[in-house]
Amino acid sequence: MTRLILIRHGESVSTVARRIGGARTCGGLSPLGFQQAERLRQRLTETAEIRADVLMSSHYLRAQQTAEAIAPALGGLPIIQDAGFGEHDPGPICDGLLYTEFMKQYGIDESAWESGNPFDVTFPGGETIADFHFRVGQALRRTMQTYAAQTVVISCHGGVVDAILRFALKAPSMGLFEIHTLNTSLTEIQLMKPNQWRLWRYNDTAHLAGLPASTPHDNEQ
Repeated sequence: MTRLILIRHGESVSTVARRIGGARTCGGLSPLGFQQAERLRQRLTETAEIRADVLMSSHYLRAQQTAEAIAPALGGLPIIQDAGFGEHDPGPICDGLLYTEFMKQYGIDESAWESGNPFDVTFPGGETIADFHFRVGQALRRTMQTYAAQTVVISCHGGVVDAILRFALKAPSMGLFEIHTLNTSLTEIQLMKPNQWRLWRYNDTAHLAGLPASTPHDNEQ
């Protein structure tokens, strides 16, 4: 039975700057993000609660840095990069824009996010939700076939965790409920038999006790 442990990366520089941080402009982890990843490494080293066979990461710098931080706690596994597990791609036009710049140039069409139509365009030139979910679904299928009956740890993104859980729950790609996945949280699912998943845990952040929830945004400091 294949076991997947999904880890959202630590807090990113882009989030602190309120910038659209796609793969092209990802600045990696913030200082707090590195602390979060280190806390997770310490936890996994002390508890040995994960005996991983495979360690994967998306191609975003923040996900790679998170994977690098925890690798020693997983026996020094090599990091296998798969761009299929990257976050929803805003496209080259919007990638790197401050959210204030994005709103000034394009505005925010709330109806596109709330309509429940995964084919609506939310970022000009970027992926639709349908595109994103198809890509993540392909990466998930590829991983399940390649590493069948193994425990796979994937350093990825909140949107990716959302997409995989919706797939496992056979839920629509948008609407009905909201998933808010925290930085460096552990989400664990297991394929019990074809087309049937078991959720073991979601948003486990016990290792972050005592740390601030986030870094103040640049305009709040």
